[in-house]
Amino acid sequence: MTLPEWVPDGVDITTPNAARVYDYTLGGFHNFQVDRQFAEDAQRAWPGIFQLAHANRAYLGRAVQWLVGRGVRQFLDIGSGIPTLGNVHEVAQATTPDARVVYVDIDPVAIAHSRHILAGHPNATAINGDLRRPDEILGHEEVLGLLDFSQPIALLLMAVLHFVPDADDPGQVIRRFDEATVSGSYVALSHGIPAKVPSGAQEEVQSLYRRTPTSVHLRTPEQVAAMLDGFTLVEPGLVPITDWHPDPEDDEAPQPTVLAAMAHKGAQPNRPAPKL
Repeated sequence: MTLPEWVPDGVDITTPNAARVYDYTLGGFHNFQVDRQFAEDAQRAWPGIFQLAHANRAYLGRAVQWLVGRGVRQFLDIGSGIPTLGNVHEVAQATTPDARVVYVDIDPVAIAHSRHILAGHPNATAINGDLRRPDEILGHEEVLGLLDFSQPIALLLMAVLHFVPDADDPGQVIRRFDEATVSGSYVALSHGIPAKVPSGAQEEVQSLYRRTPTSVHLRTPEQVAAMLDGFTLVEPGLVPITDWHPDPEDDEAPQPTVLAAMAHKGAQPNRPAPKL
């Protein structure tokens, strides 16, 4: 089998990959048959999975626009996935050309394609990184070369924390980010939660993901909110992704099984300098 030029050496194309599955659900082309089959199986088990992916992407765009409107000019997007329509740097730089963005992902296809489209771009880059090891990300030379940690930064964690098991402490990245950033920084996230009514469809999709390297770990709204301790939730709080500052012109179907939140880091008296 001859692989496309965009496929890095050593990529496993026999096992579904969360980033590539997400790419397919959004209409992208950087995926393989195993990813497409997985997505179609998930869609049959739980009709609406594709719409959920689009709703999450739309929330990302609204969140970035909201942040730019509050003066944020720096973004650290962890679990960024494979570039597609409406990337963070495109949304932010449409109105603020000097906005700076670092994309981080563990998937080599996501990083290879990101670096390809960002080649020569002075205000955006992509690095390989694992959110379970935040110090490696925060101390990466390209992160430090592009982002100024003496100024506010927005951490974006879109539909990624629910791929991290409790044993790996998914909230640690937010706590470490809190230590490394100044007042005025933000965290924006989305996270899957259990259906209010026991859902065989949801359980079947979880079972599908257990066959991949990234199983899904749904958490209650209270557990998601606890990850943001130390930050202040901005209105409307922790809500379904379709309810977070919805675009009046959009007609999105409600998506109550994925929650969205934006949290702000305020001033703390006598706080020491950020630790990098």
